[in-house]
Amino acid sequence: MKKIAVFASGAGTNAENIIRYFAQGDQARVELVLCNRQGAGVLARAASLGVESVVFDRDTFYNSDRIVNLLRDRGIDYVVLAGFLWLVPSSLIAAFPNRIVNIHPALLPKFGGKGMYGDRVHRAVVEAGEKESGITIHRVNEHYDSGAIVAQFRVPVEPTDTPDQVAAKVHALEYAHYPEVIAAELAKL
Repeated sequence: MKKIAVFASGAGTNAENIIRYFAQGDQARVELVLCNRQGAGVLARAASLGVESVVFDRDTFYNSDRIVNLLRDRGIDYVVLAGFLWLVPSSLIAAFPNRIVNIHPALLPKFGGKGMYGDRVHRAVVEAGEKESGITIHRVNEHYDSGAIVAQFRVPVEPTDTPDQVAAKVHALEYAHYPEVIAAELAKL
């Protein structure tokens, strides 16, 4: 059985969805949730589902090998970013080549990059008058939102849609597709 580590910074709804998805089968399990914010909602979600979590600070993440060593010690096979807002350091990318994915709430390459996350993305999509939005699941490299695209799923954006309405449509895509794409990627390992 493959072991997954999920990195998250916020409420953790995608992390919870992924944990629940893999708890139902025998392909993989979420072994660990890693978070860069003390008190983030993802920590309570992980605890309620019996998944251990670790909180770390910026210095630990960028200036030590503690996170990479922790993942190796736990036998982690695959790393999933689910609302994790920090740039992943090259040491972590090197330790898990082509085995780190992220989900972005827009159709990359549009509306990506540093500072483009959550409601900021949906507001930008509406303000630009886009006819569609969606999600992009991509491999992680040393730059924000620029790794190879693994999958994209689309939803229409109506001229009357608010950013909140676009967000609801995009969240539905995230919950429906992110775990399935992760499972397909794990099957290739």
